[in-house]
Amino acid sequence: MSTHTTTHTPLPISPSALAELRVADDAGRACVPYTATTTDAGDPLRCCLRPSAPGERIALVSYAPLRRWAAETGAEPGAYDEQGPVFIHAEDCGGPAPSETYPFTRSGALRTLRRYDSAGRIAGGRLLELPETPDEALNQALTDAFTDPTVAVVHVRAVEYGCFHFEVRRP
Repeated sequence: MSTHTTTHTPLPISPSALAELRVADDAGRACVPYTATTTDAGDPLRCCLRPSAPGERIALVSYAPLRRWAAETGAEPGAYDEQGPVFIHAEDCGGPAPSETYPFTRSGALRTLRRYDSAGRIAGGRLLELPETPDEALNQALTDAFTDPTVAVVHVRAVEYGCFHFEVRRP
């Protein structure tokens, strides 16, 4: 019996985008790595979809997820192109380890699921408070999002800080 609880695949920031962000972020600022302390422990790393640990070299960079997706797909997001803060490892970390669950799913956390169509325009969204069974709730919310045939990609974001956590592409 499988213990896999996710229906959809959460995607980290791509290795090619990470290589660029480790030089200059999407706002044009130089990457400034630092060593995580016990205070920084738990910051959500978008390169490997896990929390940071004390002693790791990390960086806080500005990231434009829709712009990056649009560059791959030929979409034109226009006014929906936005950028925000994300934590990444300062050096290549090899990406996420295989996981049976969605990342960054603390019960009670608020998430917004922003839906975008293939042209890069917003196609709706949903506010979700993560319950005691966050994977079930995210599975349902993502499945609901993709029942709309125009939805090409969904960005999962933290409401508290507005930051991008991960994306899910149409299966």
